[in-house]
Amino acid sequence: MANDFKRFTSASLGTTAGASATAVYTVPSTSSTAMESIVIGITLTNKSNAGITASVFLDNYDGSNDVYIVKDATIPAGSALEVMSGNKLVLQGDGTTNDALRISSSAASALDATVSVLEDV
Repeated sequence: MANDFKRFTSASLGTTAGASATAVYTVPSTSSTAMESIVIGITLTNKSNAGITASVFLDNYDGSNDVYIVKDATIPAGSALEVMSGNKLVLQGDGTTNDALRISSSAASALDATVSVLEDV
């Protein structure tokens, strides 16, 4: 197994929430071999001149047990929110269907996201 540190970014996220929100990170498919990734950081940045709320949703690969990591967290204008704050999050898949981190904002195009992961653990 090759452990790889990777960074994923998404700019100007939309307002669609939950399982329909933008997938900023999805565990890679590996031709029916299970793979796990460890999320080591999520930073959400409000680039607008007004306060917004943001949500991070874990779309579970098993088709159920989807959960919010953070829901409607307030981010003041021009500020950032570090969602993980020292915690780690394990994402997994079964090789063909995989967990996805989905992120949404209360205001269109106001939120940028950066997700740092350790893949293939």
